[in-house]
Order: sequence, then C-alpha cells, then structure tokens
Amino acid sequence: MELRHLVSFLAIAEELHFGRAAARLHLAQPSLSQHLQRLERSVGVELVSRNSHEVRLTPAGEAFRELARDVVARVDKAAHAARAAAAGRAGTIRVGYNFPAGQRVLPGALATLAARYPLIDVDMQEMRTGPQLAALDDGRIDVAMVYGKPTSARLRHRHLLKVPLVAVVGVRHRWAGREKVPFGELAGESCILFARAQSAAMYDAIFSAAERCGIRLTVAEEVDDPGATGILASVKPVVGFASAARAANVGTSAQTVVVKLYDPVPTLDLYAVWVANDHAPLVAAFVDCLPPAD
Repeated sequence: MELRHLVSFLAIAEELHFGRAAARLHLAQPSLSQHLQRLERSVGVELVSRNSHEVRLTPAGEAFRELARDVVARVDKAAHAARAAAAGRAGTIRVGYNFPAGQRVLPGALATLAARYPLIDVDMQEMRTGPQLAALDDGRIDVAMVYGKPTSARLRHRHLLKVPLVAVVGVRHRWAGREKVPFGELAGESCILFARAQSAAMYDAIFSAAERCGIRLTVAEEVDDPGATGILASVKPVVGFASAARAANVGTSAQTVVVKLYDPVPTLDLYAVWVANDHAPLVAAFVDCLPPAD
C-alpha cells in the first residue's frame, strides 16, 4: 500500500468522478485507475463501484475513507514537522546556564524565542561553568552560558554581559556594617572560593584582582556548591565571593551580608558558547534570540 494510492483514492472519494479527480492530481486518468486497482488489491476488497453511469463508494470504501484521510493528514503533519525541525523552527534545544544568566539573559531570550519560534522547546539545566563546558563537550547540552571566553578552537561564543563579584560575610564579621570595602583589605582575611575546576574564570578573576592590589589571598576552604558559601560565611569569620545576582539571593539569609568590593572590582564576562562545527539550525535560532552584549 503506497501513500500515493491513498491520495488518489481520497480524490476519487471526494470528486466521485475519475476525470475531475485525475485533473485535480495532475494525473492521466489511466494512471489514476491503476492506483485505485492496486489499492483495492492491497486491501482485498472493492472500495469504489464504477460503471458508465456513476462512481460511488462501496460500504467498504466509506469505512476506509475516514481512516485513509487520517493517515494522509498524519503523514502531511509529519513532513511539516520534519521540515520545521530541519529549518530550526521546531524541536528541543538543551541549554546550560548559571545564576546570572538565569536572572538577566534567559527571561528575555526565551520570550523572544517563543514569539519567533513557538514550536521550539527549551530544556534548561543550571550548572556552574566547569560542568557546563564538560556537558557541551560530550553533547549533553547544545548551548552553555558560562564565565570566561572559551579558548578552544572548536567553540564559538558570544559575549552577553559583565558580572561584578561581591563579598559575602556573616552578620558578626567586622565588614558586616560596611556597604563596600577596597579589595586590598582581603589581605588580612580568610577566604572561601569555588574550586577552580568548577569556575576557572571566577577563580582567576579573584586572584587577578589580588595580584593587581599586590596582596596574597589566604584560602581557608574551597567549595563546590554556591549555597555552601553563604552557610560557611554565616558561621565562620571568613569572606566568600559570589556574583552580584547570586549574592542578592544568598544575602536574603538573616545570617549573611553582601559587601561590595572596589579598587578593583573583580568582574566576570558571561558568554554564550556552542560547538563550532555544530550547524544545527536550532542552535542558530536560539543564539539569534539572545540579547545584544550589555
């Protein structure tokens, strides 16, 4: 049973005239008759009764018509979906992101994507920079939103915004009553940092600021989870670091305080990153919906 035979049968069923059905399908009438004959042999029953006076559906043809129409409609729908996916207008794109991207980039990007490409779904996964790049490398995500400009030649990137870092301290810390503190005062403090494997750009930005100040940082602990920074800072005389967006969330705790750093302000660059040889239209569609650099 071939799809074209179903299409020919449906044209005959709707026109009840071989000449008009053939013209509608741009077929010669003998070819249309052959399609019907082959379909009837495949089904094993007569579907259309025809003589020199009339063309009508048999009871079997009436029963067959509705299901045949549904089959053809489903095939058309499948073809449309395939073309939409190939053109980047439909499908699912997997996006990794960090907290600032979730707060300042994704809301606008997703609204634009939904307006332009309503058939594209987004599978979002919040991760730190290191795990995102690993997921991008092994194909678990399609686009990453990470700190730091990628150095690999196989990656493409787009700058999104600059993210200042701030200090997070407990309410009993000597900085707790201050709005901002010069970075150089960290020389006398014990610090909590993310492990470099989790966010190399953040780790390096903090040590770069220390180098510019001519100080050495004392790293008391390294943590893997952002929430751990606030917890440790609330119970120990230490200084943690977080993006301004993340710190606003951490700082909602009654036990922690956010303190701005300056001279210099340690700053991170947030990038969208994707694989260079990935010509998937979905990636291009998503990147096109990202906001211009801040």
